[in-house]
Amino acid sequence: MTEHTLKKNPASIPHHIWFADWLREAEAEAADSLGLTLYELMLRAGEATFEVIRRCYPASRHWLVLCGHGNNGGDGYVVARLAQATGIKVTLLALQSDNPLPEEASQAREAWLNAGGVIHAPDIAWSGDIDVIVDGMLGTGLRRAPRDAIARLIRHANSHPAPVVAIDIPSGLLADSGATPGATIQAAHTITFIALKPGLFTGKARDVVGDIHYRSLGLDKWLQGQVAPVARYDVDCLHHWLTPRRPTAHKGDHGRLVVIGGDAGTAGAIRMAAEAALRAGAGLVRVLTRAENVSALLVARPELMVHELTERSLSDALEWADVVVIGPGLGQQNWGKKALQKVENFRKPMLWDADALNLLSASPDVRHNRVITPHPGEAARLLNCSVAEIEYDRLAAARKLVKRYGGCVVLKGAGTLVADASQMGIIDAGNAGMASGGMGDVLSGIIGALLAQKLEAWEAVCAGCVAHGAAADALAVKFGTRGMLATDLFTTLSRFVNPELLELESFSGASQRT
Repeated sequence: MTEHTLKKNPASIPHHIWFADWLREAEAEAADSLGLTLYELMLRAGEATFEVIRRCYPASRHWLVLCGHGNNGGDGYVVARLAQATGIKVTLLALQSDNPLPEEASQAREAWLNAGGVIHAPDIAWSGDIDVIVDGMLGTGLRRAPRDAIARLIRHANSHPAPVVAIDIPSGLLADSGATPGATIQAAHTITFIALKPGLFTGKARDVVGDIHYRSLGLDKWLQGQVAPVARYDVDCLHHWLTPRRPTAHKGDHGRLVVIGGDAGTAGAIRMAAEAALRAGAGLVRVLTRAENVSALLVARPELMVHELTERSLSDALEWADVVVIGPGLGQQNWGKKALQKVENFRKPMLWDADALNLLSASPDVRHNRVITPHPGEAARLLNCSVAEIEYDRLAAARKLVKRYGGCVVLKGAGTLVADASQMGIIDAGNAGMASGGMGDVLSGIIGALLAQKLEAWEAVCAGCVAHGAAADALAVKFGTRGMLATDLFTTLSRFVNPELLELESFSGASQRT
């Protein structure tokens, strides 16, 4: 039962994600296949949690353990018993219910009592010397906001100076969507078991999960025989998509990309998208924009081919292009509408972003050769719903977008989702510094460049999103998240669109340590 920690050793965290409902139903089958009981799995989960807490907080002497009325609470009883056996002072609070505990949780509770443990009511006063709070209140079965009594405990835990360690998932976070419909534990660490759940990586997850630790509980081989519905994509996946170029490669091998947009006052958007495409390796990039933008763009980035957008230049460009990106700074006036009407029948790969999506929402259609990259506000317009509805269940929203518009969908945000008709992934890269203007334009250019380099749409969107987020992560390590500019990514992007460099860095680092 090897343990892995997401932020410290990401290469060893699984790249497969399962929905919690399926996992709960399959858990008994998995245990039975190994000759284990569900109680034995609970013991393993409690042991794993205890070990992580001891390693993260070795000087802690008083633990407060909050136990719910389900198997998550059963894990808490195991943690409490193990801690008390090593001489740690344990205060255990248990939520009350008229329903009986599940069998294995009842066994764990009895073992705690038989070891001399005491169970306190949840309304007792908390002493001031608590070093660690263990959250075993609500597990992955939560469907709605926590009840008032639990919500009060959650708020009390969050306001206490001691760090909170969550068992499997922070109480209040929905395991399948990452939504937080009510009070939610803000954990410093979360130890999750058997399989990763989507709610740990998207929605509000990053605000509340802290450092994620994973323990398979010995079910690795069983999981390998299952088909995961969602993939987790991170930096370690890049080398699968982006291989080194042939020494004899020339610019014609790497695609002709046309980028369309930049209405009055938005030349920056089209410039960022176009330069990002160059930085991500497109062979040739042609920009069609307003006449007044041409000189400025050529001076700023002479490697671009920049032309005024006219009916003639657009027809020529579409005949020339392998891929089209349209939308950054396009606007929603007649100038942009006419361009989009011409582009919509383009038969080769294309990407629509920004104002192209706003125009699409007014006249929906299905295009299987199209990538769309909405942020939650654009997604809400595309689905004629509220942003809150999008954010409450981002996975469901991504599926709806694919069904209504076809092609590949990139639903941006913390825990960006990628989806097409047959698969879904969560991008495990990026940070809060990306909450600034122009980041979406840069992403569009990167994905467009990868499409031009003959990657399939799914590979292009996944690789593009990971490289985009990883470039921002590299900046955040050096400079922090506040004040990050979209064009700052150009200084770090090359490492990630050339992942062989990452392998060399890793090898060099390992050599220096030996």
